[in-house]
Amino acid sequence: MAASGGADQVARVLDQLDEADSTATLAVGRHRVDVTSLDKPLWPEARPAATKRDLLRYLAAASPWLLPHLKDRPVFVTRAPDGVGGKRFFQKKFPDAPSYVRSLAVYSPENKGAIDLLLVTNLATLLWLGQFAALEYHVWFSRVGRTPDGRSLGTDYASSEESVEESRLNYPDFLVVDLDAYLYSGKEGKGEEPRLHRKGFNMVRDVALEVREIALSLGLSPYVKTSGKTGLHLYLPILRDFTFDEVREMARALGEFAAQRAPKKVTLEWAVENRTGKVFFDFNQNVRGKSLAAALSPRMHPSATVSMPLRWDELASVYPTDFTLKTAAEHLALHGDPWADILGSKADLGAALGTAGSESGG
Repeated sequence: MAASGGADQVARVLDQLDEADSTATLAVGRHRVDVTSLDKPLWPEARPAATKRDLLRYLAAASPWLLPHLKDRPVFVTRAPDGVGGKRFFQKKFPDAPSYVRSLAVYSPENKGAIDLLLVTNLATLLWLGQFAALEYHVWFSRVGRTPDGRSLGTDYASSEESVEESRLNYPDFLVVDLDAYLYSGKEGKGEEPRLHRKGFNMVRDVALEVREIALSLGLSPYVKTSGKTGLHLYLPILRDFTFDEVREMARALGEFAAQRAPKKVTLEWAVENRTGKVFFDFNQNVRGKSLAAALSPRMHPSATVSMPLRWDELASVYPTDFTLKTAAEHLALHGDPWADILGSKADLGAALGTAGSESGG
């Protein structure tokens, strides 16, 4: 993925945000974005507290790297108008969006017809979403772009369930794995998911390295990022030769193999009480319409973290709270985005499975 967004445009937006009072109209190229309550704390427990101005500054500064990860993919957002401690809701549709916001009509079985899903194509759209306290950006694993491997796939996304199944949106670019440790810190409330702590994250890191070793042995190219919360996300870029249903079964097989190799560390158990003390290998995200937080998305963690792409050799020395709204853009400027060419590293998943079958005698 090549960086996009325009350095001059980003610099102008940052200057406007620095100079603005609590309300302003930002000039973003030929577009105008009204912003209000810029000093409202959205992550009040961060040190220092992170405000809407901080969110907008991050979205602008990170946009050359963030926008390519959103390109051509339906995007859902989690909004929290009163900040991370207030009410939150997942939003898919934006019927009153301004003219610079693009959408894609996609057939929805629940709605028995097409609905318009958000496409994020420019900095103005990012800032508009930030104004409405969209604190997380969740992106599909499939896209409508034709290159380099989608030319033969359908482009009718709106007519029917069958048309979507034959389209590019049903053929993912990635096999994804969500890893979370079910090792409790002792500070959780009753029924609460495990909180982020060092021992739990170290266990997730160990399992991620185990999965990486398996993937490399199959000729796949795994990429890793912090989830921005307690775990890690692994993305294995693949040619668009298989449907989501097929990729999910392949992800299940990968998880079962990892659990066989490390039975004391890895579990695929769906019941939460059966995961305790192990890392949950979640392959169930490999479904059309499901999503994970995009690479570089802010997260609704009290520390105002960001889901940060990593090099594998960085993994041993980092912790999720190292990457926040205040630090992530500077890290990108200094080190670049290790996921920048992720779509250029696609592997033939069919060939990888053939390799696995021959090695196992199948």
